[in-house]
Amino acid sequence: MSTFDYVVVGGGSAGCVVAARLSENPGVSVLLLEAGGDERRPDVERPDAWSTLLGSEADWAYETVRQPGTGRIHPAPRGRVLGGSGSINCMAHLRGHRLDFDEWAGLGAKGWAYDDVLPYFKRSEDVPLGDPAHRGRGGPLHPRPDGKPGALGTAYLEGAVRLGHQVADDLNAGEMLGVGWADALVHHGRRESTASAYLRPVMGRPNLTVLTHTMVRRLTIEAGRCTGVEYVRDGVPGRAAVAAEVVLCGGAVASPQLLLLSGIGPADELAELGLPPVVDLPEVGRNLADHVLMAGIRYRATRPIRASEAEGGVPTLFVRTGPSELGPDLQLSVMAGDYRMPWQQPVENGFTFLIGHMRPHSRGSVRLASADPTVPPLIDPAYLRERHDLDQLIEAVEETDRIVRSGVFEEWGGVSETSLMLRKEGAELEHAVRSTVSSYFHLSGTCRMGSDPDAVVDPRLRVNGVTGLRVADASVMPTVVSCNTNAATVMIGEKAAELLRDRDT
Repeated sequence: MSTFDYVVVGGGSAGCVVAARLSENPGVSVLLLEAGGDERRPDVERPDAWSTLLGSEADWAYETVRQPGTGRIHPAPRGRVLGGSGSINCMAHLRGHRLDFDEWAGLGAKGWAYDDVLPYFKRSEDVPLGDPAHRGRGGPLHPRPDGKPGALGTAYLEGAVRLGHQVADDLNAGEMLGVGWADALVHHGRRESTASAYLRPVMGRPNLTVLTHTMVRRLTIEAGRCTGVEYVRDGVPGRAAVAAEVVLCGGAVASPQLLLLSGIGPADELAELGLPPVVDLPEVGRNLADHVLMAGIRYRATRPIRASEAEGGVPTLFVRTGPSELGPDLQLSVMAGDYRMPWQQPVENGFTFLIGHMRPHSRGSVRLASADPTVPPLIDPAYLRERHDLDQLIEAVEETDRIVRSGVFEEWGGVSETSLMLRKEGAELEHAVRSTVSSYFHLSGTCRMGSDPDAVVDPRLRVNGVTGLRVADASVMPTVVSCNTNAATVMIGEKAAELLRDRDT
């Protein structure tokens, strides 16, 4: 058994950041353990191949439990390579609205307001043409709008403007309202992840050890302190001891799962599975949030969408539907191609509207199905449990249809499925909406950060009731940000590394 100063569990969007930043200090030793494999493969690196990765060997291919709100079991993809879900997602790089983070601070995550976290967003990126008040210089990531806008995206943006939405020059400049061209992590024509941008350039450091295909099965805890981890690598058991701290970066599914397997969680549920409770933390695995994406809402054109019309970045519209909302609650966009649910018939000529609800009221959970670490946990995002979420999706369909009716897609002919859907009323409309629900793959919140005794981690990301153990990934978000979660997860990794470095000073 080897001893390291830091053991980082999970080489995903946050874990790669934490390991790379901690190993900048040659005086500490860092071990990064990743259950998946190598991300350097053509289907991961090709930006246009991202949808083929879902359900592939690069994906843990989890599923939710059956959802009463939809009547279906839904895919819950999680990355199974270095870079984590940032290596299989659609590469969108959006931080969130400033009020998302101010809300975190208001809920007890002191030190995580927008002005507090902005330096970590800036530290992560290199955007030389951005406003230096908001955008960084010299960081590892290179977020940019992806390519020259094509006719389809330009038409969508024009439709939003016709409805009165303002054009946002930079959706990552704090406000994130209106319509603009979203940043993507595509660099030199290839996907960029924290594995390629943070970890790969420093893999030669003598104080950094990276082990892939290594599944951590349990944390070792002695007298209230986390002393290391037990793992299996290529079928062979192993252990690693830690002198300073273990940092869980497994994400919103794996981090609570590992805490529970180690006896940290609701004591009664652990005892029922034959797991000796070590720390009674009832909220471990609770507070699961996910953005709902309506899939398969298409525009059926009368002629093919030419490649030149479909090229370029993605225009994204963020909408605040009412004064009571803190930030935008809808994220609307368009993409070339037929992105549909498995039960739907393909559309020969068409494009797809992306309709997402960003501020869900519904909360679910991640629970253990078994004390066996190889058994996937029970993932219940509670889609549409709250009526508010269903109403917001209907509003999103209506707003998208208003863009259609502005006339910007007339050159393609045809009809929009938003218009067809809105011909329905009452229960029939609700059923149609429920039938299109899928995951936006933004699972978060299952190790909630806060200052109250029920929080799983405190604002310094330390697990309550255990010393020498922190969590740094999307699971610590008190509420999910109002957009794609990857950029905020990178920020969490950056801030976590600084909190850990402060420990050594």
